[in-house]
Amino acid sequence: MIRYRLPQTLFCCCVALGLALVVHNASAHGSVGPDEDLCLIKIGYLTAHFKIYLPRTRQREEFCEDVPEATETVFVMEYVHSSLGKMPIDFRIIRDVTGLGRFVKWQDVALIESLEGATVFYQPAIIEPDVFTIVQQFDESGWYIGIVTALPQDTDKIYTAVFPFKVGFTGFGYWPFFIGLMILVQLHYWYMNGSLTRWREWRNKRSNVVSEM
Repeated sequence: MIRYRLPQTLFCCCVALGLALVVHNASAHGSVGPDEDLCLIKIGYLTAHFKIYLPRTRQREEFCEDVPEATETVFVMEYVHSSLGKMPIDFRIIRDVTGLGRFVKWQDVALIESLEGATVFYQPAIIEPDVFTIVQQFDESGWYIGIVTALPQDTDKIYTAVFPFKVGFTGFGYWPFFIGLMILVQLHYWYMNGSLTRWREWRNKRSNVVSEM
């Protein structure tokens, strides 16, 4: 009984750990993330609906985080907190010179020696009452970092959102992981019910018969 439960417990722990890593990676796009059927960006404690459009190639199709191809790209923020409409907001896009991809945080951006040198787009702080929109033409695929800064006029605080995103091929997502997990689950099932043992015994008997002929 102990020999059976130990591998099963270890297997379940590995599956749980793998799923936890997927959940962690799925929420690791910095300040931007899905919320039910909407995409939100968090600028400090303030939030806005966040949308990305590729009008020249994808018409009205909306994207939340990554940009599937290098082309003219429109970033739109529709404020959830109306106070954002009263704050100067700037928007910067830089090449990911950190090499951290989707795990970039503000602390990593603050360590970049030449932020201007890495910048591919910069919109100086402006006040947009309802919707903040910028347009950027991407000519190269790769990892980029978006930086949004809100500057409340009645305080010295600065609210910042940092979100890494990929332009161009965005990979296969988590499908390879889930396929591998399903294969592992099936192999585990065959191992536990003895199918693998019976198959090895049949193969050995078949090999012996062939060698005797």
